[in-house]
Amino acid sequence: MLPEVETWLRDRTTASADWPVEALLAAKGSTSVSVVLPARNEAATVGDIVAAIRRDLVEAVPLVDELIVIDSRSTDDTAARAARAGAAVFAQDEILPALAPMDGKGDVLWKSLAVTSGDLLVFVDADLREFDTGFVTGLLGPLLADPAVMYVKGCYDRPLREAQGAGGRVTELVARPMLNLHWPLLAGFVQPLAGEYAGRRSVLERVPFATGYGVEIGLLIDLLELAGLDALAQVDLGRRVHSHQSTEALGVMAGQIMHTAWARLERQRKIVPLHSPATGLTQFRRGDGLQATGHLPMVRDVAVPERPAMLEVPQYAVTRLPELLDQRPALP
Repeated sequence: MLPEVETWLRDRTTASADWPVEALLAAKGSTSVSVVLPARNEAATVGDIVAAIRRDLVEAVPLVDELIVIDSRSTDDTAARAARAGAAVFAQDEILPALAPMDGKGDVLWKSLAVTSGDLLVFVDADLREFDTGFVTGLLGPLLADPAVMYVKGCYDRPLREAQGAGGRVTELVARPMLNLHWPLLAGFVQPLAGEYAGRRSVLERVPFATGYGVEIGLLIDLLELAGLDALAQVDLGRRVHSHQSTEALGVMAGQIMHTAWARLERQRKIVPLHSPATGLTQFRRGDGLQATGHLPMVRDVAVPERPAMLEVPQYAVTRLPELLDQRPALP
């Protein structure tokens, strides 16, 4: 491990218990906070998460100013349950409707910048079980305590079939090796693909968002380049319980992460590309039924389109840039 990463781990890693809500409220001042849940067919969990945040951090103490759910084309009653629990709900395709629609979680997160007003944005996945509002307060802690911190990732244990720490298969097999190989300054992040993170609008609006599963690794790499390692932090949130995806789905996720990393290697001139990577991922499934035998190939597209930095979008810049220029903190 690089010496500067060892120093970063010591100085920029905390635990959610280090950030009691009373201290955060005292440090908040005039800073506004938006919490965003990207949600697609999460009716079973989204209402409980929204209700807990509203109860503990909106009504009990005025820490969260906006509680937003972006519904990503759900076919269940995700939107209705989120609204009943007290969130403001926006449909993904109704935000910046003049732009061509795109798919993926990253597009949802990017569009949330256009319908929130908070100086700080906290992103929380909507499929969490046993949710604790310490996730939100933990992520806010470093941002409210230190103006030099621009972006905070959550880390945690991820049980898989009751095996402690066994989750995060794509992290260990793809993302961590990729970061250690090409961006060793990011080697100290325990959960680089964590879906729980927070950042200052002033930096989030200045970087592109990969629209698919590459959004998390893309943000880490781009914010390292924009703001430097010391502007990044991580908080131990304890234990994260959520629904796990099939190995087949994880293969698609891995492919998108590799494409996202490739784009940044090329953009940062860390490689001399001699070809463009193929965007098709062939996977196999055992045939079933009388007419299907052997292994059947399935080809999925793992290309990762990107949304540009939000400040480059005229519809956003016209309304947001003038009011933010005077209050934007200087980057290190």
